[in-house]
Amino acid sequence: MSSKRNGPAPKVETKAWVPVTIRDVAKVAGVSTGTVSNVLNRPDIVAGATRQRVLDAVDSTGFIRNTQAYQLRGGRSHTVGVVVLDVSNPFFTEMFRGAESRLQSEGYVLMLASTDDSIEREANFVRAMEEHRVEGILITPAAADLANLSGLKTRGVPTVLLDRKATADEFCSVTVDDIRGGELAARHLFDAGHANIVFVNGPTAIRQCRDRRQGVRKAVRARAKASSIEATELSVAALTVRHGEEVVDRILAISPRATAVMCANDLLALGVLRGLAQRGVRVPEDLAVVGYDDLIFGSMLSPALTSVRQPAFELGVTAAQLLLDEVHNPDHRHREVRFEPELVVRASSSSSH
Repeated sequence: MSSKRNGPAPKVETKAWVPVTIRDVAKVAGVSTGTVSNVLNRPDIVAGATRQRVLDAVDSTGFIRNTQAYQLRGGRSHTVGVVVLDVSNPFFTEMFRGAESRLQSEGYVLMLASTDDSIEREANFVRAMEEHRVEGILITPAAADLANLSGLKTRGVPTVLLDRKATADEFCSVTVDDIRGGELAARHLFDAGHANIVFVNGPTAIRQCRDRRQGVRKAVRARAKASSIEATELSVAALTVRHGEEVVDRILAISPRATAVMCANDLLALGVLRGLAQRGVRVPEDLAVVGYDDLIFGSMLSPALTSVRQPAFELGVTAAQLLLDEVHNPDHRHREVRFEPELVVRASSSSSH
């Protein structure tokens, strides 16, 4: 029997998707469209049994509210924008998770953007978030000053600075004492007997890099009178694993040879560890290594990485709480919440010289 068919193949009919309307929900629930609207927007004024009947109808019909139309009628977006320097950095990811955990409990959703340290990208993201009528913004500014954010204050957009102190009483902020953190790390190495250390730092346009450098210098000054110590700073273009790997040859070229390296963050430290391993340099026997941030992978490395711990999750939670207060409290006053860093000593710096 021939398998050949005569004529065109039969058409398969598909139904076009038709969005469910508020009228459809009202019909299924047996209530008016006004009652459905109240359940969606002011549920507290609707009787419990009626409210549940409407919610069941919403679930069964697959109704999705048009939030954009709701906002145009004067409603709230229940959306918060979060702008960070580098979303691939686990420190910022953990901070985002903290903010999300607090805001989600209040019915908010978050829009996340990564500027890659670009002031232009930051401006574009902030503008887009305002166009989406976010109720507030959590941001780690890309610029050394806050001039680019002045428009947010002028337009009345609640804004909280993440890991960045406000220059005046213009924004709320959550910060970590990075000067203290830099001092803790350097002092730990000096206490372990290292007299010649290298500080691998990122761009000094980044406030955290400037503060951690200041902390290192403070530790050097505290020891300089009692002993001969030295801290050589090597700057890299970005706080990434790749830049940590690339700086290793510069570290090893220093004379007299350093016995310890402190890195401005854990990503740099991971790169340094990889570069040292490729060159047969043992850690900590030949060179001790200390990071900063205490990211989750640090304790899993071999050797485990000594690092300065920052409470990233708590930073996010606190920033979200400050934002909620600014959104809902007419008597809100801006304030800074500062956390203290903690040195976590592990195998990468355990050997003394």
